[in-house]
Amino acid sequence: MPCRSIPIVRRRTGRGGPAVLVAMPARAIRSPGHASAGLHVLSCFCTFVPVLNALETISVPREPLQAGQQRLPGAIRATRLIFLVSGIGMASWAPMVPYVKARLGLDDAALGLVLLAFGGGSMLSMPLVGVLTHRYGNRRVISVAGLLLCVAIPVLAIVPDVLTLAVTLLYFGAMLGAVDVAMNAHAVEVERRDGRALMSGFHGLFSVGGLVGAALMSALLALGLPLLVGALAIALLLMLIVLGQRRSLLVRVGDVARQTVKFRLPRGLVLLLGVLCFVSFLAEGAMLDWSAVLLRDFHGFSAASAGIGYACFSVAMASGRLVGDRAIARLGTVWTVRVGAGVAAFGFLLASMANWPPASLTGFVLIGLGASNIVPLMFSAAGRLPGQPPAISIATVTALGYAGLLSGPALIGFMAHASSLPAALAVVAGMLLLVAASARIVRR
Repeated sequence: MPCRSIPIVRRRTGRGGPAVLVAMPARAIRSPGHASAGLHVLSCFCTFVPVLNALETISVPREPLQAGQQRLPGAIRATRLIFLVSGIGMASWAPMVPYVKARLGLDDAALGLVLLAFGGGSMLSMPLVGVLTHRYGNRRVISVAGLLLCVAIPVLAIVPDVLTLAVTLLYFGAMLGAVDVAMNAHAVEVERRDGRALMSGFHGLFSVGGLVGAALMSALLALGLPLLVGALAIALLLMLIVLGQRRSLLVRVGDVARQTVKFRLPRGLVLLLGVLCFVSFLAEGAMLDWSAVLLRDFHGFSAASAGIGYACFSVAMASGRLVGDRAIARLGTVWTVRVGAGVAAFGFLLASMANWPPASLTGFVLIGLGASNIVPLMFSAAGRLPGQPPAISIATVTALGYAGLLSGPALIGFMAHASSLPAALAVVAGMLLLVAASARIVRR
């Protein structure tokens, strides 16, 4: 049942904000077991709103509705760097996991359960951040969430117990989700003003950030630095980037904050875009969690070398996104999604069915190249939907996409148990063909 409508009006008292924050969890939290997690995310945002109000009082020159060409390059650069920050911030956690696991004495099952807090924090935060971004503008949300994200990284290095780790991961995921929604909404506005396809390039910087973040943290730890020192170095770097690019980010356009926002279940084009993102993120999650198992158990790779499949996928995806804007300009949005989803589907079949190892690795490359520009174009299409604020529609589509990323590997596991892993991945290929058939939804 959809929640009742809650209008958001522009008032200094902030009275409209808490009403939103109280209403959302009634829909987002579906079981009593998640109540404490929801309350923690709400407490994060109750402190988030006053900071945004304080930033609202800072006098910042507003650019005209049609930004001049001398202004837009700065906004494009800032957007790229914020995507880079998000990628580095998320990936910097990966090399920290074994250290935290060893220090707290966690087994694999306990660690897997605690790690759910990370994805849960992101999913719970995204609908709330959509409202905050609509209310305060992308720049304020990116600035505050980016700085609060930097705080979480060194805290993760020193958590003393499992409960603190779970709470910190929930907070970390919530801030990453906030940056994710706001930076994509900002990217849609930059792309609209510039008139060119830019979203794939922005997401390419996120992919590069993922590679840089993991490599940089690993390098710092390999040099013998304590975990806390490495985490502080990463956090300081990200903080300097956020502060340095804040004034280059665009301010909201017109009187968007005075529009009324109504909470409702996703429907229509928003729901369809969300389902397509669910499939796309599910495919990415399949690569993350099942690629090494596929190569080891079905293609004769050793455990030490089985990770090469995911490496091929990651590098291909980053490369595809970095050249994606030029491909979109040549092929158009619809054919980019159609061809990309078809190539990714063929890659899944090749990776899972081919017995020759080089052919299987070629399949991983095709998956990365084919899937690289699907999600950016879905986000861009969500930001252009008529009658819906970009931040709200992007938050909805992103939340559904993250649901695919979190639940997809488990669904593939159930299908693999009932048949085999190659058969389960063939089902993912079939789902990607449905994405290709629905490509007209991203038409400009």
